[in-house]
Amino acid sequence: MNEILKAAVVQQQAVGPEELALINKQSLRELAADEVFTFRLAACDDQVDRDNERFTLAALEGLAPLFVGRPVLMDHKWSAGTQTARIYAAGVEEAESVHRLVLRCYMPRTEQTASTITAIESGILRECSVGCAVERALCSICGADQVQACCQHWPGREYDGRLCVMELDGAKDAYEVSLLPVPAQPGAGIVKSKRYGGQESPEDAGDDEVFQLAAARQEQENMRYGGTEL
Repeated sequence: MNEILKAAVVQQQAVGPEELALINKQSLRELAADEVFTFRLAACDDQVDRDNERFTLAALEGLAPLFVGRPVLMDHKWSAGTQTARIYAAGVEEAESVHRLVLRCYMPRTEQTASTITAIESGILRECSVGCAVERALCSICGADQVQACCQHWPGREYDGRLCVMELDGAKDAYEVSLLPVPAQPGAGIVKSKRYGGQESPEDAGDDEVFQLAAARQEQENMRYGGTEL
């Protein structure tokens, strides 16, 4: 399955002895508390998002250990110079019946990172996106796995009073976290191709158009979920 990117939010994180011990598992030498800056990323949760998708609790719990050790980049740019921080711990936290994946990150306090730390502390740099992959994308109406093939249901629509959403299940891989210097507009946290945008309903189209729509939709699924063609 291809990478799925979801928006996340930067929060403060204190540095205590337990946190420092976890950080030092990632470093090549033992670091002191005053040498590091730490922060939390409130990442994906089990609620339906603006793409009509939701992670299952099992997926969130499976993703947590996969993110440990992953880099925090600047603006999705993969290079040694853009690796700003590193994830040293991750876990699922519950608040008001919402389960959320929280990533704890650190960066060294140096002249090079001073401006980034200032931007985070002042609230200027607080948007980010989290990239991961899952094994299954299950339709909430019929249970079909969109990784294998598309079903006839469209996320965001209601069927007999039930909202169709795609349930992301089975943690497969964790790729990156990127800090975004420009505040994200709605949808900016998703950089892969949208699957369902602007298409007419199959029931409103002729047979030829239905076939074309189905083919286009399957192609979009392949790009986002890595599914096979029908």
